[in-house]
Amino acid sequence: QVQLVESGGGLVQPGGSLRLSCAATGIRFWLHDMAWYRQLPGKQRELVAMINSDGDITYGEAAKGRFTISRDNAKNTVYLQMISLNPEDTAVYVCNSIWIGPTGHEFNYWGQGTQVTVSS
Repeated sequence: QVQLVESGGGLVQPGGSLRLSCAATGIRFWLHDMAWYRQLPGKQRELVAMINSDGDITYGEAAKGRFTISRDNAKNTVYLQMISLNPEDTAVYVCNSIWIGPTGHEFNYWGQGTQVTVSS
């Protein structure tokens, strides 16, 4: 059974930092592209950052310069280090994994999300 379990969210003051983790089970983690999305109230889910199986990284506009994505294939875990947080970063942060198999079948999984609230 595939599971993506996020952790590390919480309440933080403006200017603070958080480190999110997403632990994956049931997948061949090293093959998967891993990403963090966030869901803001009343808005579409948006890409925060993505790291593919080769380690190439893409950041969404809101993350550039403040967030760092990384992965540890030995631990089947992807991380999101966030600094200089502001209230506009308040959202549910959701982990995603995706792999296109050799037959073209897409293996696409989502976690349940972890709430990040930035408030004084």
